[in-house]
Amino acid sequence: MSETQQVPRRDEIPVAYTWDLTTVYADDASWEQDIAAIERMLADVATMQGRVAQSAASLLEALRLRDQVSMRLWQAYVYANRRFDSDTGDPAGQALAERAGSLVAKVGAALAFIDPEILAAPETQVRAWLRENADLAVYEYALDQLMRQREHVRSAEVEGILAQFSDVTRAPGEIFEVLTNADLSFPAIEDEQGRTVQLSHGRYLRFLRSPDRRVRRDTFHGYYSAFQGIRNTLGASLAAQVRTHVVQAGIRGYASALEAALAPNDIPVAVYHTLVATVNANLARLQRYFRLRRQTLGLDELRVYDLYAPLVPEADVAVPYAEAQRLTRGAFEPLGAEYVAAIEQSFTSRWIDVYENAGKRSGAYSDGAYTTAPFMLLNYQDRLNDAFTLAHELGHAMHSYFTRKTQPYVYGDYTIFVAEVASTLNEALLTDYLLRTRDDPVLRRYLIVEQLEEIRTTLFRQTMFAEFELDIHRRAEAGEPLTTELFSTIYRDLVARYHVGEVTLDDAIALEWARIPHFYYNFYVYQYATGLSAALALHRRIVNEGTPAIERYLRFLRSGSSRPSIELLRDAGVDMLTPAPIQAAMDHFDALLDELEALGSG
Repeated sequence: MSETQQVPRRDEIPVAYTWDLTTVYADDASWEQDIAAIERMLADVATMQGRVAQSAASLLEALRLRDQVSMRLWQAYVYANRRFDSDTGDPAGQALAERAGSLVAKVGAALAFIDPEILAAPETQVRAWLRENADLAVYEYALDQLMRQREHVRSAEVEGILAQFSDVTRAPGEIFEVLTNADLSFPAIEDEQGRTVQLSHGRYLRFLRSPDRRVRRDTFHGYYSAFQGIRNTLGASLAAQVRTHVVQAGIRGYASALEAALAPNDIPVAVYHTLVATVNANLARLQRYFRLRRQTLGLDELRVYDLYAPLVPEADVAVPYAEAQRLTRGAFEPLGAEYVAAIEQSFTSRWIDVYENAGKRSGAYSDGAYTTAPFMLLNYQDRLNDAFTLAHELGHAMHSYFTRKTQPYVYGDYTIFVAEVASTLNEALLTDYLLRTRDDPVLRRYLIVEQLEEIRTTLFRQTMFAEFELDIHRRAEAGEPLTTELFSTIYRDLVARYHVGEVTLDDAIALEWARIPHFYYNFYVYQYATGLSAALALHRRIVNEGTPAIERYLRFLRSGSSRPSIELLRDAGVDMLTPAPIQAAMDHFDALLDELEALGSG
């Protein structure tokens, strides 16, 4: 038997395929200098306490100073966390990330008096200052948002204490990240050729997509066997995170943790409940897909580890990273020269950390600060699916790039409600491009399956996650103890309801909650589902209308958080206050099933 294929070390990855953090700081010493500068700026912040709301000039001074400190802080934070994510086992990176996290808490505490002092002034006075000083105009929408949250902002003293405690409340998520990325050891399995291969986060989905059912089964059980030994620790960390959300919501006077998570971004809780209700009303369509999957695979029963098996194995070909770059360049050409130029810059300026290495954070993301590149993390495995992941993360990056190029710092980010729209639309454009440029019936079947899988894993699966998240928060709000056993019971029951009658469940699936980092993000996951629905609606408009829809979409990308997310999406062409976009996505899912059945399996 051949030697086990180990995940490469960080220093074995060619530099061209790693992100260039020297564009943020030349080295760790330069980072240290900026940390010291931030500390000095906090002295200037302290001089503002008690006089923020004295006049239009003092209000402007406080807001500008907060922007300057925050801008510098997040630049330092991005550098430290990209260092950490590159190799979570590296003590130097761990130390930088730990210090950056503590500094975020310290700065938050130092700035905490500003909003309460503004809110202590009558709203009529704030409005008068806006009319008096033209330089305050840029902050008008931000001040509107603050005054709308008046009843949920506490005194300067309480806000300062809450900010200090953020240094503690981030601990559950950090424990999860270190435990599952740096400390977790996975077993080895035999791949399709009989070679011994060590499992990893990055290889898990790759082997679940294997056409060899034995490899899929061994991967599934081997992967979850690693979590069995730390399940109680992960249960305790998730319980602590949920209780943190509940306590914070109560302190701020919200009716629930869900409301506390959604209200600051002007998202009615009805949007969340509408999503869950609409998806549940369409679960029969998901069962239809599972039946078709089982029949196409020729299986007597469909197991959980069969859900990612390729239905069109012939199309599951290798796609080297260079080919993925070429495909995305072509796919995004309809969005215009400026968009394509920004894509090229991401490739040539090393915004992307491409390949997996030992200790590297799992999964994929795009994350940067106002003053940095919108860095992207991949764990590229040379599959067509990885090309779609590249397209997805480029969507996030371009949203950040165009927002920060257009908006002032105060609106230089976008809310998490719209965070998945640009990424998912990019995937739809890549699908269009492949269908348009490849005359291959096998590929067409493959891409139909990929679209079905996108809706299954994003709209159905993420909504299932959203139900889990809502349930465990409600139980915490009711004073019910949160235990590993409870999490597993709730999760298994949900999986059973979504897969009822069509998928035979393995016991290990009850532990899937333990590996999902997004459960630490405070009601984040539902936005994958709403984002997909919005993206599919915008994509249909781009295809049907052409230039006018593209121009509206690019305006959306440039808008950042300058207006409520619901309004930005509505102006781009989709109204998420209604169930219509979600139901349209469900109807699209059914139409894809019809097409797949018409094409047949061969």
